[in-house]
Amino acid sequence: MTGISTHVLDTSLGRPAEGVPVELALHTEGGWQVLGTSATDSDGRVRDLPAVEAGSVVRLLFDTGAYHASASSEPPFFPEVPIVFTVAPEQHHYHVPLLLSPFGYSVYRGS
Repeated sequence: MTGISTHVLDTSLGRPAEGVPVELALHTEGGWQVLGTSATDSDGRVRDLPAVEAGSVVRLLFDTGAYHASASSEPPFFPEVPIVFTVAPEQHHYHVPLLLSPFGYSVYRGS
């Protein structure tokens, strides 16, 4: 089994993004099966998502609309950010950081 964690940083404010809802889902023949949900803590981190099997295709779905709604009355340009990746058999953990701003985002495979 492979653990997955994430970290969301609000680059427009230069600080962690607290309270971003995050969903972890598994790709199946019938579509996406939600495995767990959480939200970023005061440090912008999520550490309590369930582990997944090696070889799985998974999706982290960040509800950025909910996060941006607390800071602006304008509708967000990106209301959600889906990150889809394959879990390699030899990996015991993946950390997937998201750098977020109102009009853009970046994601990478962390350590």
